[in-house]
Amino acid sequence: MSEQPAARWVLHVDLDQFIAAVEMLRRPELVGKPVIVGGRGDPTERGVVSTASYAAREHGVGSGMPLRTAARKIPDAVFLPVDKPAYDEASARVMNTLRALEWGGVPVVVEVLGWDEAFLGPGEGHGDLGDPRVFAQTIRDAVHEATDLSCGVGIGDNKLRAKIATAFGKTGEGDGSGIGFLTAAEWFAVMGDRPTTALWGIGSKIGKRLSALGIHTVRELAESDARVLADAIGPTMGPWYHRLGRGVDTSPVDATPWVPRAHGREETYQADLGWDVVPAEVRALTGRVVEDIDREGRPAARVGIKVRYRPFVTVSRSLTLPAPTNDAAVLADAAVSLLDRVEHDRPVRLLGVRLEMVEPEGGYER
Repeated sequence: MSEQPAARWVLHVDLDQFIAAVEMLRRPELVGKPVIVGGRGDPTERGVVSTASYAAREHGVGSGMPLRTAARKIPDAVFLPVDKPAYDEASARVMNTLRALEWGGVPVVVEVLGWDEAFLGPGEGHGDLGDPRVFAQTIRDAVHEATDLSCGVGIGDNKLRAKIATAFGKTGEGDGSGIGFLTAAEWFAVMGDRPTTALWGIGSKIGKRLSALGIHTVRELAESDARVLADAIGPTMGPWYHRLGRGVDTSPVDATPWVPRAHGREETYQADLGWDVVPAEVRALTGRVVEDIDREGRPAARVGIKVRYRPFVTVSRSLTLPAPTNDAAVLADAAVSLLDRVEHDRPVRLLGVRLEMVEPEGGYER
């Protein structure tokens, strides 16, 4: 193991097939079967896969895939509806388990990324941290004992490397223990010849833009000219992608609760909507989002809509309000007014409304 300053260790925890695993705890007879969770659990309806069990992934089913496509791939799969309250409760138990852990004699710092992910770092005033692999196994054991859920753990000397290392532990590139390891010392040996899309933060769209610049691998990205990236991709994102190529990430593990900037609701309709009913649907969606921002206690400053036509063309429009408000009627009128800025020539299969709120007092901490 390469020597690293003890306080630099970052661990990334990622629950295995989280949503499917929660469903299997409730229905043990599903263990080992291809389980697909999404929509209302009816593959004849419009909807997308929220998660697929490992057995389903072996057949090429993944998150975001239309349920109908998943059903064609695995006709005998078990389809289940999304049960958000159950996943919220299971996630809370996992995160509380992580927060109760101590490393080096003090409580760890836990940065929650979502239902099934978190970064962990040593707390202030910690003592000897020992081998981080030992603590990574402690995490896995604690989560399983408290929740019956399993997780992978990535160890790195920053958040980027820890996140990537988790995948190594899950795909067999680790030591078979579900624990992955990646630091600066191994960065180019492990990552240099991989495609740029192997980096956390670079998806297929940006990968194609980088390829158009002759940048195909992580090493090529690291050795590229940051000025060229800034000109081609943007003055902020271009240099940031260059830093990703070098494995650079200086952001700390931050336990500050995430404060949402906006709330939104979307509805996929089982039968395409005609434009005679679209405004009423937008008003109804807006009312549901207003309930969400009211729970935040902050009014909306900006309104946006999403319209997806048949078969799958999506457009979005937005506007800034003259003054922030949480008046449902005013916000609904604003959302409906945005319909004048989209074409009405095709049936609609999905509508969405998004309300961006004013900043909380003191601004956003992260």
